[in-house]
Amino acid sequence: MRALVQRVSRARVVVDGEVSGQIGHGLVVLLGVGRGDDLRQVEWTASKVAGLRVFEDAQGKMSLSAAEVGGAFLVVSQFTLYGSVRRGLRPDFAGAAPPAVAETLYLAFVERLRQKGFPVQTGVFRAHMEVELVNDGPVTLYIDSDEVKAHGI
Repeated sequence: MRALVQRVSRARVVVDGEVSGQIGHGLVVLLGVGRGDDLRQVEWTASKVAGLRVFEDAQGKMSLSAAEVGGAFLVVSQFTLYGSVRRGLRPDFAGAAPPAVAETLYLAFVERLRQKGFPVQTGVFRAHMEVELVNDGPVTLYIDSDEVKAHGI
């Protein structure tokens, strides 16, 4: 499971001219589900994302989590995080999970953040989306559960 996380002052997703999700201060999570991912990766990635200390404290250091600053989440499915251009210039998405599996795990990720008490908005799975955001900082982090799969998550 891969997550590209951006700290934002505001963000929204528009599908067919309609806003499907919108947040103020918080984190945008572009989430890709890979072949072989399961609920263990959902739990690990959701816990990692929820606990990220990327918000500034009174001294200007990034030491506060979204929970500590009242931040919200906007989670957008992003299978292209599994695009590979190792051979040529056209992305190969063989590493991405099949859509039915990806949607199930994407929704489980969203639900896990909600269970942790966060306000969560979403895009629309498999839709053409316009994602608008104001990256605050900018702060952008890449999280990949593949990096820890070898260690038994």
